[in-house]
Amino acid sequence: MARPVLKVGNFKPEDIKSLFRDDERYTIGIRLYAVYQVALGQPSRKLEELYNTSFKQITNWVHRFEKEGIEGLRDKAGRGRTPKLADAQRKQIGILLKEDPGKYGYNTATWTGPMLIEWIDKEYGILYKKAQIYNIIKALGFSYQKGRGIFPETEGEKQEVFKEALKKTARRKA
Repeated sequence: MARPVLKVGNFKPEDIKSLFRDDERYTIGIRLYAVYQVALGQPSRKLEELYNTSFKQITNWVHRFEKEGIEGLRDKAGRGRTPKLADAQRKQIGILLKEDPGKYGYNTATWTGPMLIEWIDKEYGILYKKAQIYNIIKALGFSYQKGRGIFPETEGEKQEVFKEALKKTARRKA
């Protein structure tokens, strides 16, 4: 009779992998263990599948570790594309999102992504796509909120009576 296979039930593999990226200590620990494996004689080409990276990256970790020690395994600052908006411009957008769009000529009570794209284009001459503008909004500490229409001509009491009648009808059919 075969032994049962051990499984992780409470976490998805993607969730576990994201933990590595969230905490720099885990990232450095994984890289240090890869360097340790190379020191034991494991070829970097065999380790690339285990560490889900290229053999060249493992080689880079080994060389950086030899030159700089543990500090060489940390991610360097300034990685990635430089942002189109300067920090001061981002702060100004954060302030702008707290204000009424009517002050800037928009006929609405709340800011939307497309409105913000238009404002940034007018103000700074920088054109963003819809997906990226929502990333910027989230990075500034704001969240996307979907509006719900409120119709003043509706009567609240009649709506509640209708909802109750609808519930009773649904129960009868079930």
